[in-house]
Amino acid sequence: MLTPEKLKALVRKGQIDTVLCVFPDMAGRLMGKRMTGRFFIDEVLANAMHACAYLLTVDMEMEPLPGFATASWASGYQDMKAIPDLSTLRLIPWLEKTALVLCDLVTEEGKPVEVSPRQILKRQIARATKLGLRAKMASELEFYVYQETFQSAEQKGYHHLEPVSAYLEDYHILQTTKEEPLIRAIRNGMEGAGIPIENSKGEWGRGQAEINLRYADVLDMADRHVIYKNGVKEIAFQQGHAVTFMAKPHVDQAGSSFHLHSSLWNRGGTQNQFSEKPGLFRHYIAGQLALGRALTYFYAPTINSYKRYQSGSFAPTRLVCGMDNRTCGLRVVGEGKGLRLENRMPGADGNPYLAFAATLAAGLYGIENKLSFAGYYEGNAYEAKAVPQVPKTLRDALDAFTTEPLLKKIFGPEVIDHYAHAGSLEQSAYDQAVTCWESKRYFERI
Repeated sequence: MLTPEKLKALVRKGQIDTVLCVFPDMAGRLMGKRMTGRFFIDEVLANAMHACAYLLTVDMEMEPLPGFATASWASGYQDMKAIPDLSTLRLIPWLEKTALVLCDLVTEEGKPVEVSPRQILKRQIARATKLGLRAKMASELEFYVYQETFQSAEQKGYHHLEPVSAYLEDYHILQTTKEEPLIRAIRNGMEGAGIPIENSKGEWGRGQAEINLRYADVLDMADRHVIYKNGVKEIAFQQGHAVTFMAKPHVDQAGSSFHLHSSLWNRGGTQNQFSEKPGLFRHYIAGQLALGRALTYFYAPTINSYKRYQSGSFAPTRLVCGMDNRTCGLRVVGEGKGLRLENRMPGADGNPYLAFAATLAAGLYGIENKLSFAGYYEGNAYEAKAVPQVPKTLRDALDAFTTEPLLKKIFGPEVIDHYAHAGSLEQSAYDQAVTCWESKRYFERI
């Protein structure tokens, strides 16, 4: 991590010449500009960077979509200010002479842009603070690695890609040794960027990897998550590999998860309130169960997300909570200070700011209203009857998201309307697409 004084010294010495000023968009992608080190110090450090507000209304193709209140052709697609959060200033070791800082978005008048993902999470952190609670979370992110470049993958239409492994490599040491030049570079690069890593391992797919980030205060964790995810792609690109964080890149392979671990602590961060106050923990779990379906869209934001939810795949299909039970949507693990709740619903395609905000919001709702928790599910949850199911499609998730009135009270109408509109436009785009499945099934024989 860097202080402004340290950055100034490195720029003067010529050891830093570029500062990435970035912020997450709706999908959790990093957007921003590359500033020269000197200009950042002279002009941006104590002020702000400007960016077009359309960046919070675009789809994956960067198309400005209609119907948003935040920015539109009618508003002239005005600017917004990106104010550097200097606590996030850090070196990026895999990019030559480069530092990075995350920014908070405000209007030209200085008001927070409420629909920006970082602001959405900050609102929920403020709720926890009022209750004397401090949220800590961790990300387990899975991804696939290919013997392809991003360019060759695109040229193949993302079909018939060659993974780095010919067999399932869950916990395998031999196969992961073959992948170690890339994975080691990622682990060490993240450590050098102030993103502590616990471990890496092979996963339950051919060429599937998992790298676990050390838990942290929730905003720090979300910041680390997006830098890590972007960095994995950059380091893979440098080594001639393509990677994907799609939730379900292959119909015959395991999906890629973003297992979300959460716990609540006292304000000083020294006592895990889940172990100190079991009743509070039960209220927290009850909140997750009460709002889980309604908040699935914040865990699974794409069409592809829902194809990961398959029975017997280690991805959840039932919204129940179990003790160390990987068939459940929620899994309690650890003990003492390590006691935590694992939310297994988010996919690797999720935006961590939204997923963390949703998890924290649901838990606080349970605590504030002292919701009762009926008890842990035992057995194979994939076979459970008469329990809530995880939404099966984006359309189902959007319906749950828009029809739960509590969400507008918790997040504000502006946030819910903004993201619901984005989801409906994504669903509409898919509804109009002609897929490879359709062509293969119908082209000749219909």
